[in-house]
Amino acid sequence: MEIKVLGRGCSKCQITAEIIEREAAAAGVPVEIIKVDNPDEIARLGVQATPAVLIGDRLVHSGGLPSREEVRSWLVPQTQPRPLDFLSHPTRHLFFTGKGGVGKTSLSTAAALTLADEGKKVLLVSTDAASNLDEMLGVELRNTPGPVAGARGLSVLNIDPDAAAEAYRQRVLTQMEATATEADRNTVREQLSGACTTEIASFDEFSSLLAGGAAEYDHVVFDTAPTGHTLRLLSLPKAWSGFLKHNDRGASCLGPHSGLKTQEARFDAALAALCDPALTTIVLVARPDRGALAEAARTCDELRELGLNNQQLVINGVFEAADPEDAVARAIEALGRQALDDMPEPLRALPRSIVPLRAFDTVGLPSLRALLTGSPPPTRQAGPSIAAPALAADRIDKLVDELAAAGRGLIMVMGKGGVGKTTIAAALALGLVKRGHAVHLSTTDPAAHLAMTLDGELPGLQVGRIDPKAETRRYIEKIMSARSPGLDEQERALLREDLQSPCTEEVAVFHAFSRTVAEARSAFVVLDTAPTGHSLLLMDATGAYHRQVTREFEGTGSARVVTPLMRLQDAGYTRIILVTLPEVTPVSQAAALQEDLRRARIEPYAWVLNKSILAAGTRDPLLQARLEGERRQMARLSNGLARRLFAVPWVPQAPVGIEGLARLLDA
Repeated sequence: MEIKVLGRGCSKCQITAEIIEREAAAAGVPVEIIKVDNPDEIARLGVQATPAVLIGDRLVHSGGLPSREEVRSWLVPQTQPRPLDFLSHPTRHLFFTGKGGVGKTSLSTAAALTLADEGKKVLLVSTDAASNLDEMLGVELRNTPGPVAGARGLSVLNIDPDAAAEAYRQRVLTQMEATATEADRNTVREQLSGACTTEIASFDEFSSLLAGGAAEYDHVVFDTAPTGHTLRLLSLPKAWSGFLKHNDRGASCLGPHSGLKTQEARFDAALAALCDPALTTIVLVARPDRGALAEAARTCDELRELGLNNQQLVINGVFEAADPEDAVARAIEALGRQALDDMPEPLRALPRSIVPLRAFDTVGLPSLRALLTGSPPPTRQAGPSIAAPALAADRIDKLVDELAAAGRGLIMVMGKGGVGKTTIAAALALGLVKRGHAVHLSTTDPAAHLAMTLDGELPGLQVGRIDPKAETRRYIEKIMSARSPGLDEQERALLREDLQSPCTEEVAVFHAFSRTVAEARSAFVVLDTAPTGHSLLLMDATGAYHRQVTREFEGTGSARVVTPLMRLQDAGYTRIILVTLPEVTPVSQAAALQEDLRRARIEPYAWVLNKSILAAGTRDPLLQARLEGERRQMARLSNGLARRLFAVPWVPQAPVGIEGLARLLDA
């Protein structure tokens, strides 16, 4: 076994090498110790503290002397091959991130279960507001760690945004001086009522886990929201640490500065933990798909800019056709192989693991354990065969006809990450343009892919996106222009400094969303939304704004105010399209989203069942096995879940570009 000890010739480096030699001799494991003292090489490997220890391409230790128990764990031979190589020497923190629908929750849960089955104490944390961990594990998610029946050593925690925000508000109010008046406290409560408080509160929970708040666990595994939201979360330690260091007054939207300053040490510790390759591994999850790999590459680069260099790549759902005569199976395999052959350069240098496509849904502990081992899970208890139901599902082209009849309006395409929202939104926009309508196609997704999906221009089609960075700049300049005339130079500088708060971005994005919604008064606006969890947070902001405005205008005798929420509730103005795949998790999440919308008095107009292999037809054994699950989901939809249903079959050519989207409309 080759072991590298990195350091600049210090005594601790020498002692580290001696500890390894002694423990290896006692265990009877032959080792070759290579000492690396070149500063450039140490920096290239992302090492921040020495002595450090590298085994293969894995950094297993950084800073201080390793314990004998730690060294022994490095020397234990792996008796079984690891499906995820980084689990051989796992860091304390494992972050799973990637495009929606690539299997982050399945893989992070399976990894946590693997570690727990080996006797480790593991905390599995969901930072996704639309997580389906409860369905997958059969437990009720809470904002405190809870055990998982049948998985000794595994606990699960959900960072609930609303609960975190309320706890944060109470902490800040408690920290106020006893001399504070009730008026002061009411002012602070009002300051802490916005969407930015929800974000900073969720981050506060997240950072506490990184900064030692889960010390009783050996490993903390994070199942994160889809990429755009996760990049925002992972950038916050750096953003808030920098903001607090350069703003000694505090951000007005977050309450008393004394309350914020108490968190500064925690933010610094969270940033240090994220950037320490011996503590944290970022697991980029992708599928053999051009869009998923492109997003993983972008994420790889952006996280490196933040100092998160210890990255691994997992390609999930790799399919190999068993029937060479099956055209659908051959096409699926060929598309995957081509995507992997064209893998972006940033990903090629990363350590890579492959997880094959499985014939089963990853719901329940047996299936989750089988995901990484390849062994078949216990078979479902035999029951009556489920025939494909006679589902009244029309072609998507008919949906375009129905939407076009209104002449104008807002069309919001929503659903779980990875179900094809961007593709369906682009296809609907294209169909409306071909029927003679002007259309603005936009997106609220921080990880937008509209340009890649369209890959072309069309008269009558305006394509845009709500760019968080650009909208933040625009919002800051708008506020500065409105308030500057009455301020002196020092006050203007203080105002601009206060607007550099990271939560200004959330406010700016909401303002841009409101403008886009209002455009549909006179034209068609097709809005490709972010994955469910992020969209729900935007909806929460919309509701909070509505309550604030109606409260301010109540009893004033002013003309009727129309808020963005009122436009979304108007069925004549807004049509909500829920997109799903014929799989248990996307259907369950779309059903939950439908209930959330109904509670806000927003009624979805239609469902689109995307990528139906049943509709495409196949004889491949693995795909046939997956069809049983598809039939079950179609039965759920036909039993009243979807009032209007439109189906899009899986197509052998990727629906990219104007021609590809046109073919989808005709499928």
